[in-house]
Amino acid sequence: MSTPKNPKSSKSSKSASPRKPLVYGAVVVVAAGLLGFASYKATAPGTASKDTTATDPAAEVSADPNEGVYPELAKLARRDADDQLAIGPADAPVVLIEYADFKCGYCGKFARDTEPELIEKYVKDGTLRIEWRNFPIFGEESENAARGAWAAGQQNRFWEFHRAAYAEGAKEKGFGKDRVKALAEEAGVKDLDRFMKDLDGDAARASVKKDQEQAYGIGATSTPSFLINGRPIAGAQPDETFTRAIEAAAEQAKTTGTAGQAGEPAK
Repeated sequence: MSTPKNPKSSKSSKSASPRKPLVYGAVVVVAAGLLGFASYKATAPGTASKDTTATDPAAEVSADPNEGVYPELAKLARRDADDQLAIGPADAPVVLIEYADFKCGYCGKFARDTEPELIEKYVKDGTLRIEWRNFPIFGEESENAARGAWAAGQQNRFWEFHRAAYAEGAKEKGFGKDRVKALAEEAGVKDLDRFMKDLDGDAARASVKKDQEQAYGIGATSTPSFLINGRPIAGAQPDETFTRAIEAAAEQAKTTGTAGQAGEPAK
């Protein structure tokens, strides 16, 4: 089996070197064949909608939420009650992990159209926890936004930053450092001097790198990519795809009595 291929992005994006798959004991998790993550391609000129641009990744294939659960991938859920980049109870029976880039139009579509409904329907009643993973693949500005999101989280404003960065028209203004600072101010980050120091600090870079390596390790090559209790979902799929996957995972957790059990962290 070959290692995951580089992300497919616009010509202006920085290329990322191939990453090795994650290893769980004797189980090697490799991208396309084993996981069923869909491959992606750049949207052809003239096909962009109001939610995307001609350089955004588009899903070619949908992952079926009724099959393809990998217990080893469920262990990637951190279930850290102090994780500022997560929402929902740490012991929720279902964990949705999202690997995303703030410059990705489809990620923005999910954030605006689908995620609020999932929070209202499943997070608030304790069924679902959403854990964010920074997966910047579109170059320097993506990295700025990712580190900015982490820095906002250090002042308990990650989700407010997330909302501001994914607002309609936000990505078209770019994510230079001044713009990221403005988004932090919009998100209600109080100490902007600390925010800028955190953004450029070693801890932010290490956190983003850790998330990136995890995404590449499971075979994600573009954004958004999701895991729902170890079940891969590729792309900003219709709401029903997530609803069925979450409800199936919740029922399975109830049946097996595994609700709320934190998995062992991947090595």
